[in-house]
Amino acid sequence: MKLNPKTNDAYRLLHDGALALARAEQQGIRLDEAYAKRKHFQLSKKIEILEAKFRKSTFCEEWRLSIGGKSPNIYSNAQLSYFLYKIKKLRPASATQSGQGSTDEDSLSQLNIPELDILLQIRKLKKIRDTYLEGFVREAVDGIIHPSFNLHLVRTFRSSSDRPNFQNIPKRDKEAMMICRKALFPRPNHQLIEVDLSGAEVRIAACYHQDPTMIKYINDPTADMHADMASQLFMIDHFDKSLPEHKYLRSATKNGFIFPQFYGDYYKNCAENMAHKWGKLSKGRWKSGQGIAMPNGSLSDHLISKGIKSLEAFETHVKKIEDDFWGRRFRVYAKWKDRWYARYLRYGYVDLFTGFRCSGIMSRNDSINYPIQGTAFHCLLFILTALDKEIFRNGWESRIISQVHDSIIIDVEPRELSLIINTIKYITAVDLPKTWNWINVPIEMAIETAEVNRSLAYIK
Repeated sequence: MKLNPKTNDAYRLLHDGALALARAEQQGIRLDEAYAKRKHFQLSKKIEILEAKFRKSTFCEEWRLSIGGKSPNIYSNAQLSYFLYKIKKLRPASATQSGQGSTDEDSLSQLNIPELDILLQIRKLKKIRDTYLEGFVREAVDGIIHPSFNLHLVRTFRSSSDRPNFQNIPKRDKEAMMICRKALFPRPNHQLIEVDLSGAEVRIAACYHQDPTMIKYINDPTADMHADMASQLFMIDHFDKSLPEHKYLRSATKNGFIFPQFYGDYYKNCAENMAHKWGKLSKGRWKSGQGIAMPNGSLSDHLISKGIKSLEAFETHVKKIEDDFWGRRFRVYAKWKDRWYARYLRYGYVDLFTGFRCSGIMSRNDSINYPIQGTAFHCLLFILTALDKEIFRNGWESRIISQVHDSIIIDVEPRELSLIINTIKYITAVDLPKTWNWINVPIEMAIETAEVNRSLAYIK
């Protein structure tokens, strides 16, 4: 991993960004230590109850007998994998790099064993308690957490965080997110806001591949790529995302097909993810009444009426959609991926539009995704650094306190709220594309706020 020797811009961005993030680290974020310790105690009690329930189950008794009558270590992935896949002869949903059956959350949930759901809940609560809440309390100084932010450790030239890892606070799991974020507060009589560039990678990708279909989707506010693909994948003639069922399938398509395809996944994984994880359908042949509810019956009823009667048939259908996705809909994007990977194979590195160079051993997906991921983060870092300069230049009391993947968290003096928001919008809409004229689509952000003196959990 080396800096592109042709430009000083990359160094300047990292230099200024490191200074801005150092100030955010110095400022820190306020911790409600009493809440964190109280919640730690409550989670411990809940874990004890769940452990006792699990150990009384028939499943755990079978596990105990399979290892000679000894009490099983319910936190040992190796022991659990052996019991599930060697003793019970279950078919693993996925395998580890060593070829063993996986015991990650997704793999275990797909086995549809109630006792494993208890085990997954125990794991989740332990991680909230031991990794997050304990980490917050351990690292707090006078009631303030000062997480470190690094710009020199990630191959894509994105950031990382430690002591504690503030970027690893749960976001997808709502229960875990709320428990953790409820411990974090602004300074007294201030409020927290979050600036989210979560859609930036799709837009930055368009700057690289310049696919006209993608650019049209981005620039046309009436177009909806996720809805169009959901209609095609689930064979819905009149797709209406105002319907809860159709809105759900749109999310399934976005997260189960479109984004995985962009990042290099393939039809079989996408089909299983959409049908099983999202659609709640079995892995074999489907029967009437299975899966999530639809406006007229169940998902299985709908798909069977379209001639799709099993997961295998759905995989064949998704394969055709995948071929159309890259062969017709986004063929310019597909050709760019081929050219980009060929360039990496020839030179052994890829250059980012922001002046960085990634080199070393990379897979095809890595060589394509690294520049997009890195460049999207650099847009966020540009905004963060420019905002930090404006805050200190103007003598404002508001302070940047964190950068979490695609977002910036700011501790705002309420009287400065409109100033901060307008400054962020100007930097994003005017300064950013003016500095980097290769940006050919608008970079948009969502700004969410919490009320004065409310925790990070109440940003909306």
